[in-house]
Amino acid sequence: MARIRNRRKPVAEMNVVPYIDVMMVLLVIFMVAAPMLNQGVKVDLPKVSSEALPQDNNAQVLTISIKADKTYYWNMGSEVDTDTAQDTALTLNEMVSEVTAIMNQNRSLGKQVQVFVRGDKAVDYGAVMAVMGGLQQASVGNVGLITEAP
Repeated sequence: MARIRNRRKPVAEMNVVPYIDVMMVLLVIFMVAAPMLNQGVKVDLPKVSSEALPQDNNAQVLTISIKADKTYYWNMGSEVDTDTAQDTALTLNEMVSEVTAIMNQNRSLGKQVQVFVRGDKAVDYGAVMAVMGGLQQASVGNVGLITEAP
């Protein structure tokens, strides 16, 4: 009698069970390791009393530039001008008094003034924030920061 063999075709499917096991182990490792990563860098921010300021784009523009030696230059015009300087001040208090006079003069004429601040990259953050606080003391209602594209 001839035997009839039961011939099976080879299984051509991929066995994914080991891959699922590896994925689960990696998931557990990442879940345990994620809370241990630092969530940021501790920074000691300068303290300046200020509040959020609204913006108005239909106003004259006062551009204030801060150089690396902490001298202040400004230019008043109808648009942002970063190339010329109409006036200069050596200290923050001089700049605040000049900006106060400019704001009072324009307020008496019924004109709005938009103020932009440009700071040299060598100027420290505290100096820029001191200027922002001084501008708020000078009753400046609109302040913007100018940067250059990389």
